[in-house]
Amino acid sequence: MKIDRLLAITMLLLNRRRISAKELSERFEVSLRTVYRDVEAINQAGVPVVSYAGMSGGYEIMDQYRLDRQFLSLDELQSIIVGLKGIRSTVGDQEISNLLDKVGALVAKSEQNTVANLNNQLIIDMNPWHGSNQDKEKLSTLRTSIKESKLISFQYMTSQSEQSVRTVEPMGIVVKGFGWYLYGYCLLRQDFRVFRLSRMKEIEVLQRTFERKEGTLEQLDHTWGKRNPSSLIKLVLHAQPNVRAQVEDYFRPEQITVQADGTLIITATQPDESWLHGMLLSYGPNLRILEPAHIAAIIKDKAEKIVQLYANEH
Repeated sequence: MKIDRLLAITMLLLNRRRISAKELSERFEVSLRTVYRDVEAINQAGVPVVSYAGMSGGYEIMDQYRLDRQFLSLDELQSIIVGLKGIRSTVGDQEISNLLDKVGALVAKSEQNTVANLNNQLIIDMNPWHGSNQDKEKLSTLRTSIKESKLISFQYMTSQSEQSVRTVEPMGIVVKGFGWYLYGYCLLRQDFRVFRLSRMKEIEVLQRTFERKEGTLEQLDHTWGKRNPSSLIKLVLHAQPNVRAQVEDYFRPEQITVQADGTLIITATQPDESWLHGMLLSYGPNLRILEPAHIAAIIKDKAEKIVQLYANEH
């Protein structure tokens, strides 16, 4: 539609110092004559577009002109821009890029150098270190299924390495820590479940639609974030000074006591789950479990199996 193109050209001009008629023609796939007419229409609507001739010529909007940003401060606009860039780096969505153009258009050209400086102060990047285009494809597929209220089917591997095929009513996507998760209603389990994106394979959007269950994504997130008190255990750990950085990365300051010899005593409540064993093993000989005894026994058994695995090698 012409009105959509006129708005898009206006947003682009507000975000760019100068752009040629040829570049506008190629970007919007219209003739140069159409570009000339569009720019004239924008001028007649009250947006002051200036034309420059020559090799470096093109169109730009007068410096002091900007759209009404409805009382948003420059810092607030910058926060929005930084957040949107972080989302775009992960999902790679054209809609996010278009939204960035629109938000950027609310910044006056005289303020854009300030915005550029602020961009150098803060970056939000939610991509995992081992992220790939497959992650973006998964996110795009899931977002489509959520938007269209369509069931999805996929192969899933649990934390115990059990595999199954799930059919799910997708409700929302959440990023926590270093991973992305899907919240949804699992038809196999007949209950709400959370699925780690990295464990979801062969995702297929089905034609069957569903009516979204009651409850907001925030409510589900709050519910799943709670731990059953009966599944929690009190850990008391003794760590060597050379792993202090790793200890402080994971445990809160009030859970750590530094001893006179530099070693650390950690007292924390943790869920009694298999991932905890792997985390404790990752410290190797630099951490000893003082309590509880059954966790110490599990770690000892795993360590002995690791030794046995290499026992016959030379």
